[in-house]
Parts: sequence; C-alpha cells; structure tokens
Amino acid sequence: MATSSIFNDVIGPVMRGPSSSHSAAACRIGLLLRDLMKGDISHMSIDYDPNGSLVTTHESQGTDMGLYGGLLGWQADDHRMMDYKKHIDESGINITVNYLSYDAKHPNNYRIRIGNDTIAHTLSAISTGGGMMEVQEIDASEVCINGDYHELLIYGAELELIDKLLPALACDFKLVHKSFIELKSADPFEESLIEKIEGIPGVNNVCYLHPVLPILSRKDLEVPFLTCKDMMKLGQSQQLDLWQLAALYESQRGGITEQEVLSKMMAIVQVMRSGIEEGLKGTYYEDRILPVQSLGFKDKMDGKQLLDGGMLNTIVLNTTAMMEVKSSMGVFVAAPTAGSCGALPGAIFGAAEKLGSSDQEIVRALLAAGIMGVFISEHSTFAAEVAGCQAETGAGGSMAAAGLVTLMNGTLEQCVAAASLALQNSLGIVCDPIGNRVEAPCLGKNVMAASNALSCANMALANYEHLIPYDEVVQSMKEVGDMMAHELTCTGLGGLAATPTGKAIEAKLKEKAKYC
Repeated sequence: MATSSIFNDVIGPVMRGPSSSHSAAACRIGLLLRDLMKGDISHMSIDYDPNGSLVTTHESQGTDMGLYGGLLGWQADDHRMMDYKKHIDESGINITVNYLSYDAKHPNNYRIRIGNDTIAHTLSAISTGGGMMEVQEIDASEVCINGDYHELLIYGAELELIDKLLPALACDFKLVHKSFIELKSADPFEESLIEKIEGIPGVNNVCYLHPVLPILSRKDLEVPFLTCKDMMKLGQSQQLDLWQLAALYESQRGGITEQEVLSKMMAIVQVMRSGIEEGLKGTYYEDRILPVQSLGFKDKMDGKQLLDGGMLNTIVLNTTAMMEVKSSMGVFVAAPTAGSCGALPGAIFGAAEKLGSSDQEIVRALLAAGIMGVFISEHSTFAAEVAGCQAETGAGGSMAAAGLVTLMNGTLEQCVAAASLALQNSLGIVCDPIGNRVEAPCLGKNVMAASNALSCANMALANYEHLIPYDEVVQSMKEVGDMMAHELTCTGLGGLAATPTGKAIEAKLKEKAKYC
C-alpha cells in the first residue's frame, strides 16, 4: 500500500454518488479496466462474495454506477453518472453479476473477467475506504496497483531483452510477473516509447494504465512522520502549528510545493462551499428516502423557534445541507468518505461563518483536519465495511475537532487533544444504513459527529485532559472494528437496517426500482 496522502486518502475525491467505498472506488477500478482493454470492451462478468458487503449494496450504494461509469471513461464527479444505466445499455457492453462464495478476504472484493472478441483479462481488486482501492491481481499475477503511478503492462517479452534493446528506459520500478512485466513511473510514458516496446520480439500486448489519483507516488518517497507522536515531536521542536505540519507532510508526500498544497486545498474549499450553498437552496432526487429537511431547519432557526444552539445550529444546518446534496447526486467532497461528507465541512464552514473566518483560515483548518485523518488512513481504516461507522463519521468528527481548534488559533497540543477526545467518543458506532441507502441514520450520525467535534474543540481549548494519545485511540478504533459483527458493518443485515420498518423501506425501494 502507498503512503497515505491528504488529497488521495483523506479529503477527496470530488465525486457524486452515495458511497465513496462503492461509487468512487468502483469508478477508479472501472477506469483501470478500461485502460487494460484499451477502451474496447464487449463483455464483463463480476463475482461478488455473499460473505462480503457488495452483494447487498452494489446496486443501492452506487457500485454499479461507479464501476460502469469508469468503464465508459468518466470521472467520479461526471454529470452523466445519474443516467449511467442508459449509457451502459447504449454502449453495448454485456455485463453479468454473479453472487459466488469464493473465500474473499475483504468485504469489498471485486473478481472480474473482461474482454472483447480478440482479448480477455482477469482482475481482482478491493475497495479500501474513502474512494481508495487496490488492484491485487491481473491475469493470475499478484500486483499492488493503487492508481498512483503510470503503469505499463508488457505481455510476451523477457525483461532482459527489453533492457538490452531499450537501455535508457527510465522508470521507478520494473516488476516481473508470471503473465507480464510491470513498469511503474511517476512520469507519463511517451507514445514513442510504447511503440518501441511493441516492436520488441515476442511482445504481443502493451497496456498503459493511467493514474486515477490526484497525488502520485515515486521511488524512494519519504515523509517527515507517519505517527501523531512523531508529528508532535517535530512540531514542538520547530514550533509549527498543525496546519503547517500538514502542509509540510503533503508537500513531501506529493513532491509538490507547500503553496501548491494550499492551492489544492483552496479548490476543495470552493467545492465544499458550493455544495453547502446548493443544499441550502433545496435539493431533489427521486431515489432517496429522506425529504429535504435543511430548509425547514433554517426557517425554524431564523424564526428563533429552535433551542438556542448558537454556532451549533449553523453547523447542524450546513451538515444537513451537505448530506442532502450527496443524496441528490450533487457534487461533493468525500471527507473522509461519502457517508461522512457532512460532518467536516458542516462543522468548519458553520463555525467559520460565525467567526468571520477567511478562506485562508478555512484552508488551514481543513489541512489540520486532513493530517489527523492521515493517521487513521495509515494505521486503521475509513471503510465502514471493515470497522463500522466509527471509521466514517467517527473519523470525520475527530478530524473536524482539530480543524475547529485551528480556526480558533489553538495550539498544536489542543488540536491533537480535540481530535483524540472526539474519536474516543465515537468508538463502536455501527454502520446500519436503512434500505441500503446512505441517508439514514447517516444524516443523524453526521450531525452527531459535527456536534461532537464542536464540544471536543471547546473542551480542548479549555485544556481538558484527553488522557489517551491519538495513536493509541486510532489503534483502539481498529481493534474495535475487528471485533464488530459482519451484520453491523454496512451490510444492511443488522441494526436499524434490520428492523421491521427498515426492511419495509428496503422492500418498497426495491419494488419502486423495478419501474424506474
């Protein structure tokens, strides 16, 4: 697995759809499949293991939408995603979905056969949370492809012959597999080079897999720290704030300047703000459970008909608006996931509105949030299918708490304390979406996460003792997730999803889908 990046693993992707684990990750897998087939696809067969999560969720949580959109060459935020069924039918690609028990080791496992009249490939991949994925096998050869390199797969030649005929061939890694030679490069491969490789005796196919992540990897990549403990040591020794440490980390991780890091986060700010503004206008989407509720909340808030929550009410409003945009197929930022996309922007933008914070201050707050998420990505997971909703809204609330303290110009120690407190309060939250839609109780859990973030930020600013170091809390979250029953990790088989009313809603949605 590649070293975590704020923009790859934590704050992003920019997308549409109900779930980053399903929609965005599947889209990235689809894009790689399209490259593997050079865009010429006539048929595809997918196996989902009933012991995982995808059998019950691939239709309702956007796996089909993302995967098929990727096959068509779309990015995760493409406006055509809403009509993916029509477009995939028009493409002529024949798709078969099978439910087969094949001892999949991961709940989000894809086993795929794809081809046309002249060539076929097999691919196995997993979605690892927050839109990230890993291709683990291609054509019976074990690989580790995360979408953060330019990749060439060369079939039919020996590496010695390639090196002999192309001695100047530069790349980060050359890997020899049973079925092909894999070249990884941080830089694009020139078309002229591919033509030379295709002319080497024995070569019968060359596939160019383009990167699908915004931040690429490279050989001998180093980062200044990978644990919160080490980050604290560096920050204290050099008197750096949390957001400065985040900018330093992402700059070294991505091989970009710190100014580029700030610019990338400013672009994220604009997407988040647009999403909240769109939500506050009212949204509509046929295939969703909850009605628009943000407008009613705003009316009650403006009319002083709610309990005086002050800043909290604005945070609740923004969180709701963001979640409603997600549920109406609008564009949003998975931060850290789609299912938890409301808590972080809801908290940060709600607080910023009341504080009069500038966009630059919001950028710093999101960077601070992002670096705390890196430790979760690196040492635990953002996948509810693996660890329940503590890995989504729990993580998002923890990140938001650090961002809120940053908005208040709190210290490095206070930022980390807030994040630790918020994650401690979130251990054990299950993932039980009603009707297999990422709406309820997801909305309430996002509001809870944002509210928790505000409370923990104030506790930290008042120097409450958090007791457990952040690294240990993250490890504990992973261990709690490992103990969770399969039914409580985004399968729709337990919790509220399994109540009589929850099952009735699911049945009603399935019946409705027959006529859509």
